[in-house]
Amino acid sequence: MLNRRHIRIKVMQVIYAFQGNESDDLKVNEKFLHQSIENMYNLYLLIISLLIEVHLKAEDHLTKSQKKHLATAEEKNPNRKLINNELLLLLKENTLLKETLEARKVDNWKLDNEYVEVIFKALLESELYKDYMATKTSTFKEDKYFIVDVFKEIIAPNEKLYNYLEDKNITWLDDLPVINTIIVKLLRKTNPKTPESHFLPKLVKDVEDKEFANDLLNKTILNLTSLSNEIEAKTANWDKDRIANIDFVLLQMAICEFQKFPSIPIKVTINEYLEIAKEYSTPKSSVFINGILDKIVKEYSDKGTLNKVGRGLI
Repeated sequence: MLNRRHIRIKVMQVIYAFQGNESDDLKVNEKFLHQSIENMYNLYLLIISLLIEVHLKAEDHLTKSQKKHLATAEEKNPNRKLINNELLLLLKENTLLKETLEARKVDNWKLDNEYVEVIFKALLESELYKDYMATKTSTFKEDKYFIVDVFKEIIAPNEKLYNYLEDKNITWLDDLPVINTIIVKLLRKTNPKTPESHFLPKLVKDVEDKEFANDLLNKTILNLTSLSNEIEAKTANWDKDRIANIDFVLLQMAICEFQKFPSIPIKVTINEYLEIAKEYSTPKSSVFINGILDKIVKEYSDKGTLNKVGRGLI
């Protein structure tokens, strides 16, 4: 679920919150990192469960319409295409997903049902829905791509939902684009025989990625002074106040990877931090960071101190 770039972003957030104080007691920071990653998974569960709640809302809406005292012929014999959407039924009937939601106590939509209503109303008013409901039968493929489009065009950009998530957990705003992308990919890969575990992806791919997260955090924090000195030596003509705090953290992490992670290629490290800078810092940050890292790599190469092993790592 989380790739190495997402892990680097999580570590960056912790170090930024840490405010650059070097410490031998790393447990608090590790705990903060692990909680941040776990909260990201809760966000995933919250958003994916919204699809289930919208489906339940549709069922309830249809039932109430049928029971109206002066129900129209269309209301008495409604088009059940949305209710019978095969992808939504897969989610609704997913026992593993239901158990995970209960175990993690992800039940926000029971308490904050008005946001389900907001999404459902937006769905009913959309041209997407009208086009989909123009017929009464569909294939799994049509059902799937309808839900993908609903997610991309109605759920993901919904401002009220965005504000709700911001109120619940401020770090979720940074996580939301990643989670939305993951959900769209999972939905697109679904087929009628998709196992229940498909919608419960691993939070971190493997043990190596878990170790990478801890090592990058700890090694950067334990060496903040020397890493800062390295940066300041390359920015002697810069007013320190002009260097964005995020840029400074990203440089510290990148240099740490140069020094302490011999199996990660130099190009990978540079490219990763430039992409993060483009997303999280100023418009000129990636150019600034690239210039500093290039100077450091050249210096290390000239001195023969690049700590890299294996072919193609420089």
